[in-house]
Amino acid sequence: MNRPHHTLLTPPAPAIPLTETLERLVDQIGSVVVGKHAQILDSVACLLAGGHLLIEDVPGVGKTTLAQALAASVGLQFSRVQFTADLTPSDLVGISVYERTREGFVFHQGPVFTQVLLADEINRAGPRTQSALLEAMEERQVTLDGETRALPSPFFVIATQNPAEQLGTYALPESQLDRFLMCLTLGYPAPAAERALLEGHDRREAVRHLQPVMSAQELLAAQAAVQRIHVAPALLDYLQALLAATRGGQWFTQGLSPRAAIAWLRAARARALLARRTHATPEDLQALAVPVLAHRLQPRSGAGRGRVAQVRAMLESVRLV
Repeated sequence: MNRPHHTLLTPPAPAIPLTETLERLVDQIGSVVVGKHAQILDSVACLLAGGHLLIEDVPGVGKTTLAQALAASVGLQFSRVQFTADLTPSDLVGISVYERTREGFVFHQGPVFTQVLLADEINRAGPRTQSALLEAMEERQVTLDGETRALPSPFFVIATQNPAEQLGTYALPESQLDRFLMCLTLGYPAPAAERALLEGHDRREAVRHLQPVMSAQELLAAQAAVQRIHVAPALLDYLQALLAATRGGQWFTQGLSPRAAIAWLRAARARALLARRTHATPEDLQALAVPVLAHRLQPRSGAGRGRVAQVRAMLESVRLV
């Protein structure tokens, strides 16, 4: 918790343990995004791991609501950009404009200069605009007119996209897909959850009334705690066996890169922290295999399976020693 910079007249409230704060965060998001506890946990784990999140599904199942609820609950500066076919890179990053009063060019920041950027329907924008996010997502900085400008910290991109077969969409290139730590699918709600949605209040109104349950400093502390989660040598052996399986040519056209492997392990550590454990387990890697791997791997032709099924089949083929 942050120490206040002013003198308190009353004793400060006792600090809330980190694990309890994270549980409150998950519960609050779940009060708005009903019936999607597993996806909420994965979303929070993605944030704690310092990655970026891609949510892919048909319109109207709560992609934007999940993104907004997550941003509102962590109390970070938030910007939303609706990606469209006519959106340009300067609309996202910013532009330098000559101002006579200052007798020079003045840089006007774009919406990417924020802590949480919601890139809504990212695959409706053209490739040039999509690529403008690459440097920001990977380096946490943008370069314009030969000058590099740092982005705020923490910096978290939540992108939503519609299925590629829908009209007016552009497939994200592999280089950009790899910048997303996880790709989630919400799916249609279960009948009980859908009934609660039908009987409840407007979810957009509920999001507007959400209050932060943690500060930026607490989030940074949680991200640091993720790095302290213990990883045993045996777990690294298992991870390397899984990596070798993705690269062997039996399951996928190309295997996982070292960057993807590091991201997978970091996500497993975040999941362990959410489970109140001080060590990561094989179950953490297995539970996160689909959201971390499926959007990165292309099944071999003739496999007869989609990406998700192929990832699960690969997992079952690797023995845990």
